[in-house]
Amino acid sequence: MSFRLSNNLLGILNFVTFLLSIPILVAGIWLSRKAITECERFLDKPIIIVGVFLMVVSLAGFVGACCHVKWLLWLYLVVMFILIVLGIAGTIFAFVVTNKGAGRVLSGKGYKEYRLGDYSNWLQKRVSDENNWFKIKSCLVDSKVCSDFHNQHMNESVTEFYKVHLSAIQSGCCKPSNDCQFTFLGPTNWTKGNGVFINNTDCNTWRNDLGTLCFDCQACKAGFIDNLRSSWKKVMVVNIIFLVCLIIVYSVGCCAFSNSRKSMS
Repeated sequence: MSFRLSNNLLGILNFVTFLLSIPILVAGIWLSRKAITECERFLDKPIIIVGVFLMVVSLAGFVGACCHVKWLLWLYLVVMFILIVLGIAGTIFAFVVTNKGAGRVLSGKGYKEYRLGDYSNWLQKRVSDENNWFKIKSCLVDSKVCSDFHNQHMNESVTEFYKVHLSAIQSGCCKPSNDCQFTFLGPTNWTKGNGVFINNTDCNTWRNDLGTLCFDCQACKAGFIDNLRSSWKKVMVVNIIFLVCLIIVYSVGCCAFSNSRKSMS
């Protein structure tokens, strides 16, 4: 009875996973054909890989459980064990690299500013790599984050602008640093002074062009990292729930495999 119960339960769980893998795979293939921007092209391959992997593993678990194929069940359990170990390691790693750093509160301002040196060395190295940052910058430009920012705040006075809450990317990429002491003409239009900004190189990097602004600034990289930290923390919660589900399925699989060995002996 326990043999059939554990096998049937494992078969149902893997059949559901197999069904879920189909829309993921279809979304990846659709994205690879319709992709226009660098961001979209960056996403299609990982989505396809995840879809194919889920489909193959769930199919192996389903066939192994329902058809009592012992070697398939064994292979399935090995892959599940590796997934659990990688998931735990990945969650710990994500926690470590995102635990450091935060925006700096400015007196009299509704928004924070960000410094690249405040974040983990691993994340700093990733965004400081020219090839990586070129792709990230292309994504930011394509998303029109600063164009929307400009349209949203273009009619505000300097007093009103200083009170608004800005996202980390808007603060770092779409406006100059507070250190520069530029004169506000508009959300993306600032007048530079005649000084040399030794303490903050971002001041010399800033341009009043919507396609440039502060996308090459250290503050923009820091803002991107802070935004990434927030996203990763949400992913970590989902990942922990996913790990709990994996461990439950793995436990059911171990019972099915153990029962299949007893039934054959």
